Amino acid sequence: MGTWNSRGLRGSALEEMVNRTNERYLEKGLALIQKIPTPITPVKMDKEHRHITLAYFEQRSTVDYIGAVQGIPVCFDAKECVTDTFPLQNIHEHQIKFMGEFEKQGGIAFLLIYYTAKNILYYMRYEEILKFWIRAKEGGRKSFRFDELDASFFLELKNGCYVSYLDGMNRDLELREELDN
Repeated sequence: MGTWNSRGLRGSALEEMVNRTNERYLEKGLALIQKIPTPITPVKMDKEHRHITLAYFEQRSTVDYIGAVQGIPVCFDAKECVTDTFPLQNIHEHQIKFMGEFEKQGGIAFLLIYYTAKNILYYMRYEEILKFWIRAKEGGRKSFRFDELDASFFLELKNGCYVSYLDGMNRDLELREELDN
């Protein structure tokens, strides 16, 4: 179980962009995606300002978001990266397992990675996550580099704040269809 404190706000810029995007997709009738809250147990409270200053996670979280897009079950996690190298320790084994089970049930699982220094978004398919994960488990690199990513899955940040992950999902579905034929 981890401990939460103010550092837990890391990734909040991407989270805010994804939340806004989800609201927009809902308004347009394109998707219903919900943020999954991580259950915490407060340990210390700042009574004057009425907020939690220290807490413990009650259980491991699976992914940040879950829902449906045009009848397709979807789950994804949103991560930020400040350098060109993404450490795989930022993705936990229970998340990989959950995403794999989700895909076995006919859903689509992916990561959204926001490279903050480049202001670039990346849609990482579960299959690609798994490739890097297995490489690390077999003694290879414990990270992946920006230049290892599939250029066709970089996403445009629309209007400076909307995460066009449906574009990545469309490309993902096209690729799956090509592989099935």
